[in-house]
Order: sequence, then C-alpha cells, then structure tokens
Amino acid sequence: MYDWAELRHFRYLLVILEKQGLRAAADELHTSQPNLSVQARQFQENASVRLFRRMKNGRIRPTETGIAFIALARLLLETRDEVINALMAIEKGEIASVRFGCTPLVDQALFRNFCSAHKELLPTCSIRPTHGDTAQLAEEVLAGSVDSAIVTLPLEHPDLCIEEIRKDRLVVCLRKDNPLAIKLALLPSDLQHNLAVLYHPQRHPHAHVRLLELLAEAGVRVEEYSHASHPTEMQMLVKEGHGLALIREGTLLDEDLTTRPIMGVNWTVDTAIIYHKRHYPKTVPLLIKKLRRQMNGDGHDLRTNHVSVASCSLRPISKRPPQSATNRPMQLVLLQENSRDSR
Repeated sequence: MYDWAELRHFRYLLVILEKQGLRAAADELHTSQPNLSVQARQFQENASVRLFRRMKNGRIRPTETGIAFIALARLLLETRDEVINALMAIEKGEIASVRFGCTPLVDQALFRNFCSAHKELLPTCSIRPTHGDTAQLAEEVLAGSVDSAIVTLPLEHPDLCIEEIRKDRLVVCLRKDNPLAIKLALLPSDLQHNLAVLYHPQRHPHAHVRLLELLAEAGVRVEEYSHASHPTEMQMLVKEGHGLALIREGTLLDEDLTTRPIMGVNWTVDTAIIYHKRHYPKTVPLLIKKLRRQMNGDGHDLRTNHVSVASCSLRPISKRPPQSATNRPMQLVLLQENSRDSR
C-alpha cells in the first residue's frame, strides 16, 4: 500500500527533525543536502503530510505531525533493529529453547498468549514454563535460569528491562449472600473489620506494604487477617466466610462469589514483562510489541514505554465525597490511587 515509503526515508526525516536543519542532517547522514531535501519532499508529498516548517534563520521547526513522527520513526527503526537481531540469533541457533516465568497474581491467559506468540514466531523452539513470586523470578532472570517473566509490580533493578504492559482495577471479592453484595459499589469504610483475607506478605513484600499504606490512607486499618498464597486460595477463604479480599478485576470467580468496585479510589494491579538488559532471547522485545498490539485490540489500557518505580508519585486520596463507582483506574506501580481531581 505504501511501497514508496522506505526505512531510509524515516531515518532521513528523523535526523532532519532531530538536528533541526537539512545541512546538519546531511553531515550526520553523510549525504548531500539536495538529495536529503528531495527525499524529504517526496515522502511528505506521497504521505500528504507536513512534518516541519522552515524558519527565517534557516532552521526548521517540527509541526504537530512532525513531533508525532519523531516518536513513531524511532519506534519503527528500533523494531527494525530488533527484527534483525532476532533473525540473526535464530540463524545462529541461539534460541533452541526458552524458559518463561509467571507469578500467581498475573492473568494466566496473558501468560499463555505470551508463550503462544513465541511458538508462532519460532515453532521449533521448546518453551519451559515456570512459576514463582516476583522477587524469585527476578533473581532467576538475573541469574540466567529464566529468560523472561510476567510479574506484578513493584519491582526495580538496574539490570532488568521492566516493560509495563497492563493494569487491572483492584476490586473487592465477597460472597454473593454477603449483605454488602446488595451495593453496586463499596465504600472504603465497608472494608473496615471486613477485609480479612490478604495475599501472603512474604510472597510479594513490597506490594503488601504498599497495599497497607493505601488502605491506611483510605481510613482502613487491617489488623488480623488470613494469608493465602494463590488467588484460588483467597477465594476459598472468602467462600468459607473468613472475610473480604481484594483481587484483580477479571479474575475467574467461584460461582458463589462476586466482586464490587471501591468508590473514591482507583487502585490497580500492574503487570510487567521483565528480562535481562544484556542477556536475553532476541525474540522477547518483539513478543512484547505483539502482545501489546493484541491487548490494544482487546480494549486494554496500556503504557508503551519503560517504567521506573522511582518515577511514580503517589497522591493523597481526595477528601471530597465519592461521586462515582465507575472511575477509570489510573496506572501506577502495583497499587496506586488517583483522585478524581488529579485527572
């Protein structure tokens, strides 16, 4: 459809926009300025776009479309390099088998899709799934015994690529015959003395601490509670009448259980794919891009860049009365809330 567009056009125009001038771009690309000017004009005419304007001082200024082009061209050229790296690794026989990991709180369908995507890309490559907690899998990825893993955040390590791919709202899990189930949504105060089933603190210590902080900010103090090491165990405890639990929205539920959102807060469980920055199967970055495209098609709200735990700021819960039980969840590392005022 766009056979006239070649990768060199994107590289040429990207350098022109980054250098803010044709002469500087020509020097960078080791080509002539007239040739660069012709290539830039032909691309813009064929695409019916205007990527930059010439200023009186001879420099250029990107248009709104040009600003978008910079990010998209970088992504395209990065993908080109990743594709070539993967092909070279496959040709050398470097990806005969892979070991992918997953934590219990992750949507298992997401993990299966990740494995299936690799099988589709490289049918002869054997996949060895492994399961564990976030900290455990991170250590195994760093040690090289696991190639990549899908985990829940927070997680931070200088040698890990942490690609955040999905967020799911945190909701209350309760029995269908619980008196609170008549409500369309629960107040944070409904959790007081009722929230008594939590994921085991030692399975994800940082997430546990952050959850208790968020609950405290919402005025909920959790004292005695039951531990569970898997989402199915949490549901079993709720079903047996040991209290309410907080689970990822969309979790497959026991037929006797239901879920309700929490009014006035927007807490999310954040999922990421991790791999070693230097030693990893060269197919993994391509799998992440493919998975993101699939999830975008399914209507999931995603981030498409690297996430650092340190970059996330926490905002206090709004003191104003809650107005809606269907506030759209805002993204943060593992569990975070944003008030309506912060949007």
